[in-house]
Amino acid sequence: MTDESAPQAPRQKKRWRRFFWLALAGVALLFAANALLSDADVPGKDRIGLIRVEGVILDAKDTVADLKRFGDSSSVKAIVLRIDSPGGGVVPSQEIHDAVQRVRNKQNKTVVASMGTVAASGGYYIAAAADRIIANPGTLTGSIGVIMELVNLEGLLKKVGVEGVVVKSGHYKDIGSPFRKMGADDRRILQSVMDDVHDQFIEAVAEGRSLDVAAVRTLADGRIFTGRQALDAKLVDELGDLDDAVRIAADMVGIEGEPTLVEPKKRFSIRELIDSRMQGLLPTFDFQTGIQLKYLMAF
Repeated sequence: MTDESAPQAPRQKKRWRRFFWLALAGVALLFAANALLSDADVPGKDRIGLIRVEGVILDAKDTVADLKRFGDSSSVKAIVLRIDSPGGGVVPSQEIHDAVQRVRNKQNKTVVASMGTVAASGGYYIAAAADRIIANPGTLTGSIGVIMELVNLEGLLKKVGVEGVVVKSGHYKDIGSPFRKMGADDRRILQSVMDDVHDQFIEAVAEGRSLDVAAVRTLADGRIFTGRQALDAKLVDELGDLDDAVRIAADMVGIEGEPTLVEPKKRFSIRELIDSRMQGLLPTFDFQTGIQLKYLMAF
């Protein structure tokens, strides 16, 4: 019995090895197709691209790339931005806003913003660049303002016997330092920076909504609005949900019947896969130092 079964072992091992390499080749082929095939180009079929901006806006890279991809696609006739975000960093919000303007002005694509539960601060900054803004009646939006949050650890460090030491080459080089109290001159400088970035927000809204800067300034004190209040304030164009936004986008570009939606493909990333596996296994630390400007609705 041993003599008969012995030759079968190498053959079985060889079959499993062949199966493994075929499976690996199949997975590699799928990843290659996912990377190389277009997200949207289907000859003879008009589509509407749907891009989602969700959560706190920390980075603009993926959204800007999706806008460019849909902008370059001949089959995508309009883009719907589904925004469900309280805002985020000033720069990524501005970069997405500018990308929307490029898609509209240089690639001649119609862009409709659809607001979800919240589309405030940086979320509204992005929406202001669209051709039309559609909000639900209960959407929280507005929050046109800038916030900078700093921490002062001087008292705590004294209690535990730790002294912060800073060596600098300019008087204001350590402005916003957590190791000392903020002086009057520091506050004046930081406030001037905040005011300038706030003005940029106001001017972007005034341009996008075809409103006077003075009129926007009366609304730009950081307050939030419901979708219905925002409609009265001319910050949005209509009330409706995502389906309404898609229908409006289709009507604006002359697509008849039920429009076909296409979303950006999820690109495979080894790093994202590892991060998703590690999430929850290790503690995360979100302590940030330095000055950070945010178009973010305060929670």
